[in-house]
Amino acid sequence: MSQRFKILNPSESYTFSKYFDLPYTAEDILSDLECNLVTQNLQLPQAQLDRSITDPVRTTIEQNLNIVTLSSEMARREAVIAPLVLAVCNHIQAKLRIEYTLKVNDWLKGTLDYYIKNRNRLIVSEAKQADLTKGFTQLAVELIALDQWEDADNPIYGAVTSGDL
Repeated sequence: MSQRFKILNPSESYTFSKYFDLPYTAEDILSDLECNLVTQNLQLPQAQLDRSITDPVRTTIEQNLNIVTLSSEMARREAVIAPLVLAVCNHIQAKLRIEYTLKVNDWLKGTLDYYIKNRNRLIVSEAKQADLTKGFTQLAVELIALDQWEDADNPIYGAVTSGDL
């Protein structure tokens, strides 16, 4: 019986953003972290939002899109992602941590783009270069780290966005 080749070097340190740059699949990377990737349909919690909440956010984002060129990650973050995340936090009365730093160990460390902390925790991760597949790999590692960091029983949710998607 052969042992699977390890991708992660035990003597090397990895930040969340470094996982984005690795040329391996999420399944292979997560395997080294002793986790499995399972793809399935989910029934996520739903909330009915009235127009008094959604319309102002939509208007702000539309106005931002008229005056901001979304040519960089920072532009998308400021003009599109931040207004939406802030509106969600205001609606659910949750604390927002922007660029929240975690260090569980040398393989699980870095900065979460957005972390909404309440009973159900949510990480929103920005995909560099609009690459949602690699952005998902980074998000998966962030979810593993946060789960170990806080060791809570409630679910952790994650979302990857490019600002456009």
